[in-house]
Amino acid sequence: MPAPTLHTPRLTLRQHALADLEPLYAALGSEHARYMGGPFSRRDAWYILGAEAGSWDILGHGSWGVETRDGIFVGQVGINRPPHYPEAEIGWTLLPEAEGKGYATEATTAALHWAWENGFQTLVSYITPGNDRSIALAERLGAVPDPDAPLPEGETPEETVVYRHAPDTDGAPEAYA
Repeated sequence: MPAPTLHTPRLTLRQHALADLEPLYAALGSEHARYMGGPFSRRDAWYILGAEAGSWDILGHGSWGVETRDGIFVGQVGINRPPHYPEAEIGWTLLPEAEGKGYATEATTAALHWAWENGFQTLVSYITPGNDRSIALAERLGAVPDPDAPLPEGETPEETVVYRHAPDTDGAPEAYA
């Protein structure tokens, strides 16, 4: 099952494409990926992209490539649950040059609305302490810290904080057309 295409006022969320690998690797292979276990090798970036895209066939959900309406790739947003995650997570990665433009909020809001419309009752975001931009985004989206949530296998509270997303959370941004 390919990823459904979602549209927001400025963005398109679509199935990942091979062309996403190089710009994604530029971010994943740099210090930009420090809060997600990176920097990663080109090989690991390939595996990450394959897992993100392949999750649609295996799980019925996964990651979208995010591009501007004029076709410029700016990152990804996804709903994933690899075997070492106790819950489904919504996560995001933007290219450094795409940060600070509201793209993460816009794309993640669209993904959350897709999740609620497709039967998810809750999602979490696993965030590395100190990743202030991701924490701010989770809070902008209406997520709240959940210190009692189980952590991904092998992780500790010093390595990961959990933010919980739920439908109709007060303060959640409006849906995009």
